[in-house]
Amino acid sequence: MGNADLRQLAAIEETPFADLEGSVVAVDAHNWLYKYLTTTVQWTGADVYTTSDGTEVANLVGAVQGLPKFFEHGLTPVFVWDGGVTELKDDEIADRREQRERYEEQLDDAREAGDAAEAARLDARTQRLTPTIHETTRELFDLLDIPQVEAPAEGEAQAAYMTRTDDAVDYAGSDDYDCLLLGSPVTLRQLTSSGHPELMDFDATLAEHDLTWEQLVDVGILCGTDFNPGIDGFGPTTALDAIGEHGDLWDVLAAEGEHVAHGDRIRELFLNPDVTDDYVVDPDVSPAIDAARAFVTDEWEVDADAVARGFERIDAAAAQTGLDRWT
Repeated sequence: MGNADLRQLAAIEETPFADLEGSVVAVDAHNWLYKYLTTTVQWTGADVYTTSDGTEVANLVGAVQGLPKFFEHGLTPVFVWDGGVTELKDDEIADRREQRERYEEQLDDAREAGDAAEAARLDARTQRLTPTIHETTRELFDLLDIPQVEAPAEGEAQAAYMTRTDDAVDYAGSDDYDCLLLGSPVTLRQLTSSGHPELMDFDATLAEHDLTWEQLVDVGILCGTDFNPGIDGFGPTTALDAIGEHGDLWDVLAAEGEHVAHGDRIRELFLNPDVTDDYVVDPDVSPAIDAARAFVTDEWEVDADAVARGFERIDAAAAQTGLDRWT
């Protein structure tokens, strides 16, 4: 899911890490990992993360570089992995595949032209989360004793649900604005960026625009989601005004003579997504740092220098936090 138009409506403000210390964050694993995967591929030589048999594990470099941000600020991440994908998202997936194929063609041209910078940029855009990336990332997290949850469907939906219903989870963590449509009370954005994160507040967003949750979802559907292309001429402001005037999606569509295929089901995917209570969140982690380092550098042949600083930061955070959280 993803709808950047929602930023124009969302109540968002920068939040100092100091205000978040001691919190548990349900992180949209695919969203988080993909950011670090693409960044690593763009700015790191392939020889650093390619094994002797040609397998690329740039994810391990990215994960080791990204994890310290949580630990250094006293946050416990719970990584939530995507499960099955609804068939309504097939068109979106097909569009992404076609775009990746176009990037691959451009990448070949850039390599033939000897344009290293452009080739690196396009190589990052052709990345996908392969089975090897999934498996090795999960094993690294296991070695570091980082909690993981397998969602039955969309990871961000499960993260939003956990934040809304589980007292042990304080925030969802995702750059995906659809966490707002999914009812996440508070979502931390830009956890993969430099500086402090942004806090996206669900209740403040509804109050600011005098909306119900259902109406906010209707605004999103009018603008377009990964499940529908939206209605021509409707941006965030137009959609907000239309919902304010007519009350809900169906009356807006009737007034405009428009139709949204599977509209009822799309609405339910946001309001009542497929989620699970079958998980355990234990914030008291005991990372096996030496074993994790060996897994990355020995078993998967990642250049030790590329991950040395990341492991040093994790180790330092462990020492600073103390034995209550780390062993």
